[in-house]
Amino acid sequence: MKRSSSQTRRAFLRTLTTLASGALVIASPQVLQAQVNDTERPLIAYVGTYTSPLKNVLSTQVDLPPGNGRGIHLFQVDRDTGAMTPCGLHEMGTSPSALAFNADQTRLYSANETERIGENEAGSISAFAIDRTDGTLKLLNSVSSGGKGPAHLSVHPSGKFVLAANYFGGSVVVLPIRPDGSLGPASDFKKDEGKIGPTKATNAPPGSFAISGHDLAHAHMIEADPSGRFVLHVDLGLDKIYLWKFDDEKGLLSPNDPASVSLPPGDGPRHFHFHPNGRWLYSLQEEGSTIVLFDYDSAQGKLSQRKTISSLPPGFAGSNFCSGILVSEDGRFVYAGNRLHDSIGIFSIGATGELTFVADEWTRGDYPRSFNFDPTGKFLYSCNQRGDNIAVFRVDQKLGTLKFTGKYTPVGNPSTIVFLDLAE
Repeated sequence: MKRSSSQTRRAFLRTLTTLASGALVIASPQVLQAQVNDTERPLIAYVGTYTSPLKNVLSTQVDLPPGNGRGIHLFQVDRDTGAMTPCGLHEMGTSPSALAFNADQTRLYSANETERIGENEAGSISAFAIDRTDGTLKLLNSVSSGGKGPAHLSVHPSGKFVLAANYFGGSVVVLPIRPDGSLGPASDFKKDEGKIGPTKATNAPPGSFAISGHDLAHAHMIEADPSGRFVLHVDLGLDKIYLWKFDDEKGLLSPNDPASVSLPPGDGPRHFHFHPNGRWLYSLQEEGSTIVLFDYDSAQGKLSQRKTISSLPPGFAGSNFCSGILVSEDGRFVYAGNRLHDSIGIFSIGATGELTFVADEWTRGDYPRSFNFDPTGKFLYSCNQRGDNIAVFRVDQKLGTLKFTGKYTPVGNPSTIVFLDLAE
């Protein structure tokens, strides 16, 4: 890895003064500045992985295969080619499968799915300080998530709270962020209650046997709206998106009116993403393999369902589990992850927010659990969980299409990837 500018500066200052033929030689400020500017600070990728045996929490008699990762893996990213080179590792045995930065990217938070704390075998949330010279992590603390299997987390726009969703616990939690970036005890905790949806999705593709999530309540994602006044979370097992008013002083959730919206029975909402205009929300259903467009009333915190489209190419038949969904930064395209079909569906966004299928791109790996863009939006990285690799694609920012770069990065059971540009 290239040395950071601060490291170069320290090395250069040690040579500012030398004795040459009895005379004191001092470098000019212009020479010093040129030396410092010659070194580019790196772009770092953090990859969360499954790193320990995944015990089936529904039955202690059955164990799932162990994860192949080793914790949070660090990579230096080539800005021109998108290639990733290993440059560090923060070893953890608790499957840090979801990651989120604070606003100024000085702290990183991880949801640790396979931690087992207390009688209810709760997972944990960890806080890390980031060294802004090389991207290395220092653990600040870990706290209980309050429920089993935390699968998603986000930082509230106020910067004062971490929000986390417990998949197996069917619950969500609010954790205060202390002044040093560490986490305090929960300020609020909500458990999802209601009727479990059917095992057969209403909108399942023909011939689908995708029935994974309708056995219990399964909170799968939680995030504030752009204003921070409202918080939304999805429960896959209950087929609902919950809407909460949020007190950003006390860190408390209170039900909005209405308190939730329902998706078609069995379709299983998993993840959502707001359009940059803040007026449209796209919800991805895991078992139904659909994308639903909602109009969002930011003043009232209300969702109105408008249009549904398949996440799969026209004519697809068979089983599929959707994973992640992202709206491009320019607001022109939506990207949806399909597992088993192992593709990323690409959709153009019309003037009214409705989607049109553009293409689908094979992920070049098994079971794409999530994907993300680099900070420029020029590259997309697919975390192929069962393929033990991350595949890199170049994004055509005019057409929205993806082209495989030929570059794979081996990493065991990758679940999520986030980026930190140390040059900024």
